[in-house]
Amino acid sequence: MQINNNINVFDGYVKEYDQWYDKNKFAYLSELEALKQVVPEEGKGLEIGVGSGRFAEPLGVSVGIDPSKKMLELAKSRGIKTFTGKGKCLPFFGQEFDYVLIVITLCFVDKPEQVIEEAKRVLKDNGKLIIGIIDKDSHLGKYYQEKKMQGHRFYKEANFFSAQEVIELLTRHRFKNIVTAQTIFKPVEEIKEPEISKSGFGEGGFVVICGNK
Repeated sequence: MQINNNINVFDGYVKEYDQWYDKNKFAYLSELEALKQVVPEEGKGLEIGVGSGRFAEPLGVSVGIDPSKKMLELAKSRGIKTFTGKGKCLPFFGQEFDYVLIVITLCFVDKPEQVIEEAKRVLKDNGKLIIGIIDKDSHLGKYYQEKKMQGHRFYKEANFFSAQEVIELLTRHRFKNIVTAQTIFKPVEEIKEPEISKSGFGEGGFVVICGNK
């Protein structure tokens, strides 16, 4: 995960962060299912804010970048080719990737516009930018915003986006063919099997926004 003020915020809690996906297995699988609707099955992919590799590995994303070296150790153990760095200054050539994935990370970066522009730079023509967010206008977004206000160690630095704000962000950077999908329709602890995603946004807590360069 890529943090605006303190890049080491996750370093002291790597195990706790990674175990969330096991403790909330069906919410995690629901998010993966929504992402799989738009992540290409072939081609070279990059995940910005790859964290421990929980999304990159099952989605077949081969390359990941993150400022947290401890997180990258886990991602590397999951078969991801890792780079230490931030999304606002990517150490890659232009038009190097078929798609770029950014899951949750956008709410933790200090310059989201710059991250989007860098993602666009490294994408091939017509390549996909795929963003997964906790929609701040959803039930889940409101829950995490309360956590932020309470000074939660993971979320106190987060600046959550709505799905509409991310759509507008991609539009400003001239991405086209923008589509959305949503999942997490009830509280995470109540999800007892993977949910089937729906198109659009406004109901689900986790929203995927995808556009072509």
